Amino acid sequence: MSTTFEVINPATEQVVRSVELTSAEDTDAAIRRAHAALPSWRAVAPGDRARLLRRFADAVDNDIEYLAQLEVVNSGHTIGNARWEAGNVRDVLHYYAAAPERLIGKQIPVPGGLNVTFHEPLGVVGVIVPWNFPMPIAGWGFAPALAAGNTVVLKPAELTPLTALRLAELAREAGIPEDVFQVLPGKGSVVGQRFVEHPLVRKVVFTGSTEVGKQIMAGCAAQVKRVTLELGGKNANVVFDDADLEKAAATAPYGVFDNAGQDCCARSLILVQSTVYDRFMELLEPAVRGVVVGDPGAESTEMGPLISAGHLAKVASYVDDDAPVAFRGSAPEGAGYWFPPTVVTPPGLDHPLAGEEIFGPVVAVVPFESEADAVRMANHTEYGLSGSIWTRDVGRALRVSRGVEAGNLSVNSHSSVRYWTPFGGFKQSGLGRELGPDALDAFTETKNVFISSE
Repeated sequence: MSTTFEVINPATEQVVRSVELTSAEDTDAAIRRAHAALPSWRAVAPGDRARLLRRFADAVDNDIEYLAQLEVVNSGHTIGNARWEAGNVRDVLHYYAAAPERLIGKQIPVPGGLNVTFHEPLGVVGVIVPWNFPMPIAGWGFAPALAAGNTVVLKPAELTPLTALRLAELAREAGIPEDVFQVLPGKGSVVGQRFVEHPLVRKVVFTGSTEVGKQIMAGCAAQVKRVTLELGGKNANVVFDDADLEKAAATAPYGVFDNAGQDCCARSLILVQSTVYDRFMELLEPAVRGVVVGDPGAESTEMGPLISAGHLAKVASYVDDDAPVAFRGSAPEGAGYWFPPTVVTPPGLDHPLAGEEIFGPVVAVVPFESEADAVRMANHTEYGLSGSIWTRDVGRALRVSRGVEAGNLSVNSHSSVRYWTPFGGFKQSGLGRELGPDALDAFTETKNVFISSE
C-alpha cells in the first residue's frame, strides 16, 4: 500500500503538494531496472553520451526559473539563491558532458606484450541528497556518475523532493532513458537503507549528518561497497589584526547566514584576534542587523526560513534565555519557520555554541591571541570541511591554510564551491571528493589488461 507525504512551504506552513513515497519493494524494483539498463547505457558511444548530457543541461537551462520557483516554495530558499542552484546543475552537467570522450586509460610499457588500462563504470550508483541544497548536491552525484557510464537511483530528502522529480522529467525529455536515471522520493530508513543493503548498488553517495554517514559507511562495509560521504561541519572564519576589517565584518554574515545557516560550509565560528576584537564586533553588528529576512520569493530577500518546525525547535534550543547573545537581526512574525540572524559570544570553544554544528543562523565569536592559537582553535573540532582566513600577509595565509585541517579554505573570501575544483572534508566531515576533474575516478574501476605478443 502506497503512502504519501505532504510537502510544506516553510515560509507559509501551507501544503504545496502530496508526494507518493517509494516503498522498499518499489526501490528494489527500481534498482533491478537500473541494473538491467547498464549494458545499453555503458555501450552508448562516448560522443553520444556527451550529447545527451548536454541536452539535459540545456533542458535545465530552459527550465531554470520554474526550478527556482519550485525550490522557493519547497525549501524556503531565496529566489536569487535558487536560480544559482538550478544554474549550478546546468553547469555541472555541461562540465561532465566533456568527460565521456576524455575518460581514457593508459598504455604502460611491459616486456613481452602490451599493457593497457580501462576506466570501467561501477554499475548502479545510489545518490542520497539532503534537504538543505536539493538541486546542486543532486547534480554533483548524478552528473559524473552518468558521464562515467553508470546508472543512477537518486533519493531526495523526504522534505524536499520536488526539484529532483522535475530534474528526472527533464532528463527524460533530453533523451536519457528512464531506467538510467530514476528519482525515488521516500524515507531514508526505507529507500536509503535499500541503497546500502542491495547487492546490485555498487556505490552510495551521501550528503548529510555525520551520525547517519557513519551508519551508511558501516552498512556499505559489509559488501565492500564504495562510498562518498559529505558530512557535517563547524567551520572557522579566522580574522587576523592585519585584515581588511571592514570587508571581513561586512561579508561575515553571508558566510554563515546564507540559506539560514543550513549549510555544512557555514562559517559559524568566527575567531578574531584579540587586538581588533572590539572593533570587529562594532562593525559586525550593523552588518547582521542589516540582513533582510523575509519572503524568499522577493528579489530583495537575503535570508529565508528554516526548513521545518522540528529544525526550528532544535536551533532555538541552543539560544535559550541564558545564552550569551551579543546582538540579533530581525525575522518575520506569524506563519513560517523563522529565526533571526544571531551573534553569540560563548566563553570558550568547549561551549556548545562554539563547538557544535547548530545548522541555523547562529554564529559564535571568540577571540584568539596568536597565529598558533588561531590554528589550534580552528582545529578544535571533530569536523574539517571548510573555513576562511582573513589577512593581508601572504606568508601567514599560506601557513594557516596548511595548518588548518579542512578540505576547502578561502583567503579573504567565503567561497567554498566551484564545480571545476575538488570539494570534500577532513576528519568527520566526510570521505572522498566531489566535483572537479578527479571526481570521475570515484565512479569508475581501473581495469588492467595485459596482451601477450609472444
